[in-house]
Amino acid sequence: MGKTWELGPAPTEPGQMPPAWQLELTNGYASQTLTIHGSDLYRLNCRGCHGALGHGSPPEINAVTGPVQATSVAATMERMKQAGREMSRADVSAAAKESKILLLQRLHMGGLHMPPPTLSDTEIRSLIAYLEQLSDVPGAANRQIAVKESSYRIGEHIVKSTCHVCHSATGANPDAEQIYGGAIPPLSSLTTRVSLPDFVRKVTTGAPIFMGTPPALYRGRMPVFAYLTQDEAAAAYLYLMLYPPKP
Repeated sequence: MGKTWELGPAPTEPGQMPPAWQLELTNGYASQTLTIHGSDLYRLNCRGCHGALGHGSPPEINAVTGPVQATSVAATMERMKQAGREMSRADVSAAAKESKILLLQRLHMGGLHMPPPTLSDTEIRSLIAYLEQLSDVPGAANRQIAVKESSYRIGEHIVKSTCHVCHSATGANPDAEQIYGGAIPPLSSLTTRVSLPDFVRKVTTGAPIFMGTPPALYRGRMPVFAYLTQDEAAAAYLYLMLYPPKP
């Protein structure tokens, strides 16, 4: 899955200062009601694995564009025409209907290696509209759907569909040697280990992974999710404060 991520900054050389950074949150961001679209739902829930253009990283992570195009009669007819193959509209419609069922199953239930999204029916309709636009389905740009979300719901999207890809929900906190060996701390205790500013900085700009007191062991770099705003990263932190995962 890391093939679709950008790596955060490398450690600074001895004596060098890390790049300047400042926490800049919107006043009242925690109580905002936001109007978002399918493009935002894709960014918050899907982009971490499937990438900005929906191409994934085959063979481990499949592209989303092909399955979505298969749900469109117009897109499928055009593809058949370009391939020099003939297929009746009735057959294309039947195939498109079956493809739509499979797509909805994936968005409701997940897949073999894809965790089940926690999306409402309205959110799924909005997401599908954007997936159609991303997949160049004819007329999709005019069918985008707006939804209203609380900041905590934004945080929930990020926690369950991005953070949870690497971090388990609960479990014991690994020590420095265990982290150095590859263990990843659980989400349930994240807010007791990391402050809000440090969390936002790690999520939006990435960070070197050091262990120990004082930090001495260096394991690598946390991915950077530069497509998330500071407000959105903070919403994920506040969601974990209010609703820490339970065993």
